[in-house]
Amino acid sequence: MILKKIRSEGLAHLSYLVGSDGRAAVIDPRRDCQVYLDIAEEEGLRITEILETHRNEDYITGSRELASMTGARIRHGELDFGYGETIREGEEIELGQALLRALSTPGHTPESMSYALVDRSSGPEVIGVFTGDALFVGETGRTDLLGHDRIEELASMLFFSLHDKIVPLGPGAIIYPAHGAGSACGGNISNREESTIGLELSQNRMLKIADKERFVAIKREEKIEKPYYFETMEDINLKGQPVLGRLPQPPPLSPREFHSMADGRVVLDIRKPTAFASAHIAGSTSIPLEVMASYVGWVLGYDRPLLLVLDENGDIIEVVRELIRVGYDRIDGYLRDGLEGWTKAGLPVSSFPVIDPHDLRRRLTDGDIFVLDVRMNKEWEAGHIDGAKHIFVGYLEEHLDEVPRDRPVAVMCSSGLRGSLGAGLLKKHGRRNVLNVLGGMGGWAKAGFPVTDQ
Repeated sequence: MILKKIRSEGLAHLSYLVGSDGRAAVIDPRRDCQVYLDIAEEEGLRITEILETHRNEDYITGSRELASMTGARIRHGELDFGYGETIREGEEIELGQALLRALSTPGHTPESMSYALVDRSSGPEVIGVFTGDALFVGETGRTDLLGHDRIEELASMLFFSLHDKIVPLGPGAIIYPAHGAGSACGGNISNREESTIGLELSQNRMLKIADKERFVAIKREEKIEKPYYFETMEDINLKGQPVLGRLPQPPPLSPREFHSMADGRVVLDIRKPTAFASAHIAGSTSIPLEVMASYVGWVLGYDRPLLLVLDENGDIIEVVRELIRVGYDRIDGYLRDGLEGWTKAGLPVSSFPVIDPHDLRRRLTDGDIFVLDVRMNKEWEAGHIDGAKHIFVGYLEEHLDEVPRDRPVAVMCSSGLRGSLGAGLLKKHGRRNVLNVLGGMGGWAKAGFPVTDQ
């Protein structure tokens, strides 16, 4: 039996290919599908089944794309999807010696499914389970995506799914979740991607809770930011994903071509924070590549096409892959010669300073600077600078009036990546005196400077 995990960075998405004896299934495929075809060809397998664990909300699934390439059948939970077929509790899919058994595990979403895996060449026991967003390593799925008024209902569903469907598979069963650390689909997912049901029963704080009421109460108080683009992804994944046929191939543009096309388009700069701070196209949005997939949907709509500014050795294909996974298919080109070519063409740039934690500490002592912390709520609550103002970067444009105009504003995140996004947004909206704190709270804490959780 062959089982391969495919990791998609940025969204912390995990998909899987499993099969034997010439047949294979892909679970929760990503939209850029060639990787599954390459694995199948290498292993001598034909992809005949595509299984979705749920209507995903953080990325566009690749089910219809992969089906168009392979002719495979798409199966999903019981909901009015615009494509594929419904699979129900207890149905089995035979892939040679590999067998997948469908389990209805609602809670994260009402139609969520898990798939228990049996390797019949070894015996009839379940050896693993593809849990989707029901159970992660160290965490369980969020239950707030359908609104606060349905949290109790969904949390109750999830509790029974975990304890009546997944836990009985046995302590030795390996869990194969749809996400790893960094995903917005769970609050405290472990950095480790490997685990078993037995380990989770002893180490997962939520799975250890045996009382449903307590489980539901904790879920009710859970606070995880919900990106705006989730609703767009949910809608696309319910109705049916547009089939691309191939990856978009945005053309390289000369500085003058790029400049002439910028009006009416969004200029997205994915270079590193220091490069963006030193020189960038006025009005552009900074989302460094390392966090682009997770944050582009927070600040950019889908109504205008994109123009891209890359690092000197940036890989346009890698960038395109990450963008299409969250539905940004309209990419009209990228700056061929980078910012160096832009300035050589006599075109103007904007800039802002960067400082490190030591500089920030000195300026705080002098009392002449406003600290804006743009991290997520759970990061803020774990520790921040006394006197800082907290506005999560995804909400910053809605709360610009809370940021002073008459003082320097130091934008703080954990490292400087999201700080570049925050500082860029402030500059885009006309704030002149902004600074990005390189090293962020990580550097601040390692320097031994004071942190409060009050």
